[in-house]
This record gives sequence, C-alpha cells and structure tokens, in this order.
Amino acid sequence: MIKAVLFDLDGTLADTAPDLGYAVNHMRETRGLAPLPPSATRPVASLGARGLLNTGFGIGPGHPEYDAMREEFLLLYESNICRETRLFPGIGELLDALDARALRWGIVTNKAERLARLLLDRLNMTSRASCLVGGDSTPRFKPHPDPLYAACATIRADPDACIYVGDDRRDVEAGHAAGMKVAAVRWGYLNGNDPESWNADWLLENPQDLLRIL
Repeated sequence: MIKAVLFDLDGTLADTAPDLGYAVNHMRETRGLAPLPPSATRPVASLGARGLLNTGFGIGPGHPEYDAMREEFLLLYESNICRETRLFPGIGELLDALDARALRWGIVTNKAERLARLLLDRLNMTSRASCLVGGDSTPRFKPHPDPLYAACATIRADPDACIYVGDDRRDVEAGHAAGMKVAAVRWGYLNGNDPESWNADWLLENPQDLLRIL
C-alpha cells in the first residue's frame, strides 16, 4: 500500500524555467550577448546552474571560469526565484487531493536546499510538505538513492511504500535504486529526452493521472 508520494521540484511540481532562464540571460546581457529563447533554456532547466551555464556559455565544471559564474548565476537566481515561477496546472489540485486522502507528500530535489526552501516559502508550500531534501542535504545527490532514503527516514515510511515522481532519467534511476515505484511526467523539462526509454513504472500525461494510479 502506498503511504507517501515524493516529488522532484523543478519541472515536476513547479515551472521554474522562466526564472532560471532569466538569470542566465541577465548574465549574457551584462556580457553583451543576445538573450536565449525559452526553447533553448527550458529543456535543461532541471539541470540547474550546470545546464544553464552550459547552454548559455558553453562551459561546465572544470572550466576556469565555471565556479565564479556558477556563484553569479545562483545569486541572480536567488534574487529572482519567484518572478514567474508557478505550480504546473493541476498540481495544486493534486496536492489538495493527497491531503484529503491523508497521504503524506514531500520533495526530493537536486536544487540546493536553501533555494528549494526559499521557493517553497514563496509558493506557500513549506508547511504542507512532509519533508524537503535538497541536492546538498545528503553527501550524494540523485541519481544516487541517498536523498530518497533521507526523505523516507524523515517521513518514517519504507521505500517500497512510496512513489517517486519526476521529469528526468535521474529521477527514475534514483527511485528504482531506492526500491520505489517511479512515475515520469510528460509535462516536465525531460532534459530534451524521451521518457518512454527511462523504464519508469508509469508515464503521467497530467497530474490527475497519479490519482488514478493511487
């Protein structure tokens, strides 16, 4: 019997791509570069600073300017974290339905915990979530199962009594490694990939599909 539902954050519960794109485009503007369209930044939004800086400037970890630019990006994003970010359509109703069924739900994200908590505060969701595990809450982050184990410990639920819901292959890998059933969402960013190939237990077209599974 399912006792809890754990969610990824970016691209699953909340559409954060506009504000992540804003941060990288602000950086481009200060360097005299043209802004990137949403079609370029949106697919990699789930990858956070690493994905956006690679798309915006073609750099990644190991590049001599990466650490400083990552810090610049994160500060810009923190200052603009909820300009346009909203819950995806139907997510509010889904969470209401989980509450009505007395099913606990929480968030496991690779976003830094302080940024995730700030965003949840702005979305008035902090007090509702049974747990919040960020990318720096455990020594290893998704696709390693450690963050999901930490969430289970917090909500006192066995992994096999939980469903994990996400929009990236890493979410499926992490969920299965933790012994959970996993649902992949088609409305997310997907990192430009086809979720059909991820071996998720379910593919959700919309949030209400999860209620039918439950």
